[in-house]
Amino acid sequence: MPHLRTLLHPAVLWAALLLLVVVTYLFGLGGPFAPTNGDEMVYIHIARMTAESGHWLPLQSELLGTRNTKPPLLIWQGIAASGWGQHWNLVALRLPSIFYTFATTALLGFFTWRMSGKRRTACLAAVLYLLYFSTFRYGRVYLTSAPETFWLALPMWWLMWLQAKQRSPGAKGPDVPAALGWIAYSLIGVAFGLGAAYKSFALLAPASAALWCATLWGTPWQWRNVVRATAGVCWSALLGLGIFCLWFVLDPDPSAVWNEFVLAENVGKMSNQMGYWQAAINGPYPMWQQLLAYPVNAGLLALTGLGFCWLIFKCLVRPGRLAPLTASQRVLVVWLVVWLIVFTIPSQRSERYVIPAMPALAIAMALLWQHIGRIWSIATLLLIAPALVMLARIAWVIDDMGAGSEWLSDSTLAVAGLGLLAVFLGLFNARWTRNASLVACATTYACFNLMVAPLSHPDADYPSAVIASLQDKRVAVPNGFTGQYENYHFVLGRARTIPYDAEGRNTGELYPDMPAPQRLERLLNEFDAVVWLQDDDDQEEPTCMPHCTLVAQRWHVLSRHKSGDITWDNIWYPQEWLFSREWLLVKSGA
Repeated sequence: MPHLRTLLHPAVLWAALLLLVVVTYLFGLGGPFAPTNGDEMVYIHIARMTAESGHWLPLQSELLGTRNTKPPLLIWQGIAASGWGQHWNLVALRLPSIFYTFATTALLGFFTWRMSGKRRTACLAAVLYLLYFSTFRYGRVYLTSAPETFWLALPMWWLMWLQAKQRSPGAKGPDVPAALGWIAYSLIGVAFGLGAAYKSFALLAPASAALWCATLWGTPWQWRNVVRATAGVCWSALLGLGIFCLWFVLDPDPSAVWNEFVLAENVGKMSNQMGYWQAAINGPYPMWQQLLAYPVNAGLLALTGLGFCWLIFKCLVRPGRLAPLTASQRVLVVWLVVWLIVFTIPSQRSERYVIPAMPALAIAMALLWQHIGRIWSIATLLLIAPALVMLARIAWVIDDMGAGSEWLSDSTLAVAGLGLLAVFLGLFNARWTRNASLVACATTYACFNLMVAPLSHPDADYPSAVIASLQDKRVAVPNGFTGQYENYHFVLGRARTIPYDAEGRNTGELYPDMPAPQRLERLLNEFDAVVWLQDDDDQEEPTCMPHCTLVAQRWHVLSRHKSGDITWDNIWYPQEWLFSREWLLVKSGA
């Protein structure tokens, strides 16, 4: 019994939950079905092409208009992680993102502990951050927001460290921000530059504004303080911009960088043919939608995030509900508010732009966790329950199709059952509701990873002997989205893959307007092999049979659905809308 009481101690349970989430992040890291942005393969393609060129710059790409759409540091990270392409696999490419994410998580956990004095609250903040869908989606894959989040957060952590030192036992004086020296501003400039070199020079605006506001808030309003802070922040921003501009100095084609990255990728987002205010109200990226950026980034915890926002609103309307803010808490407020305001201004708005401020949201929610209304966690549990049921159902179908293994299927069902148990306990025990929503969210991510694991296993791919026979051969592969054909470099090894439009995409690539049977026949005549997708659900074999040879086949997961593909009549039968067959074909006699 003493051992059982020790295992059930809150500190142990929080550490166990954090460990579960960390393992979930690492499990299935090399799989093609990890949640990611659709453009991930575009930038993997750029990294591969640049590595094959043998030069750091200029960046290389076969995809029109994509060569300079990201600064080189992300591409160089992929080149270095893969050893110039010698270890070309998704695990190697994605591991640096995981390291950045875990480093940010460790820092926010540490500062939460310094602010609250409780390890349990520190673990809660770490768990919240890792369970935000923005972190799960953009913090563990190659096309990531983890590096800029890490580097641009360092100045805010430094300010919070100074506040903690100032308020340490024995410290005297009012709770005011500590002044930064010029060495600190210079180091902050380096951090700004590295963050910008991963994503965009535009990030210097919210990062600098947040640093300026956090430095001055609470400082006696004197011109000397304002001038010193303004000069220091301007120096940091200019130094960061200078580091970013090294791209223009080092790149042999700086005019292409200017046209493709600065003008097209950044300045273009500030313009809109509808008119600024009309677009801000009724456009595709309205301002009101951007105001919900933080809850949207929270994903499955969006409703709890809304509950946090509602709590803050009530505190603003009725001051005195919470204690006055400390200097460290003021840093969190500035961090969240400034990033949201700055990225509400451009014509093109997205919740992804405020991802570097999500660590502040995790800390703030952890500090006020027990004050967030229980009803929001109940709503979260009710949202998660059907998701767990559906993931379990898909895992069952995968096993029935013969694509899975029994232990993976059983593990998925067991984890889904654990999540549903957490939902049940949270709904009927008020003390457990808030924390049960975190357990349910964690098991949802774990359940998803286990569900797709059979499809990511080498046994689900083409046999190694078949892959070896295709080395240096020209293979036509389907491409349903920009750069998606790059994934076949991980499947087919050193085969020379050439994309053709598929799954409704029509850019004129290899006869998309031809009827499917004639198109397949033509591709077989022109290439050594063709990867062909099942034309419809009822098709049992390729239309080219018996004039072609079916070398191998595997399951293809449909990721882009049209209206009407999924209905209430077929939602329980994912085999009808989620899976199709993929055939590897060669011309008979070849």
